[in-house]
Amino acid sequence: MTKPYRPNVGIALFNADGRVLIGRRFRDDGPEIVLPGLEWQMPQGGIDANENPREAVMRELWEETGVRSAGYLGETDWLTYEFPTYSGPASHRLAKFRGQRQKWFALRFAGCEQEIDPLTSRNSQPPEFDQWRWERLDCVADLVVPFRRDVYRVVAKQFARFANQARR
Repeated sequence: MTKPYRPNVGIALFNADGRVLIGRRFRDDGPEIVLPGLEWQMPQGGIDANENPREAVMRELWEETGVRSAGYLGETDWLTYEFPTYSGPASHRLAKFRGQRQKWFALRFAGCEQEIDPLTSRNSQPPEFDQWRWERLDCVADLVVPFRRDVYRVVAKQFARFANQARR
């Protein structure tokens, strides 16, 4: 029997200059591995049972970054990626999934940078990022682990208009 995909949201949080927030993952999470030099990614996370994706995206953004000041710009259709082969414990929360089925959201950051705090635990979730920075959306696919790159390229293409709408 084929494992299901985990329902998930991804977040392209744009600043006023049209760059997106990325975080540096500092540890593996089961099949979600980190490779040297490819530790960066945009925030993402699972959709809880009976949770609307638009609610999940705001919860995940807050849990992973502390950001609450963000406005909706747009979203993608559902995209998928496969996890790499995982030989860890079958009890890991992600081991029962073959990969992630994601809906990506473009949001505009409306707060001040002091709001961004990826190291604080929220909702009993451990921090995933130990650093953050703003990056050009079209460069992010080259900074992520290979199994995520195709999805990141689709997101970059579909959300390019939001990077180009930056306030000057």
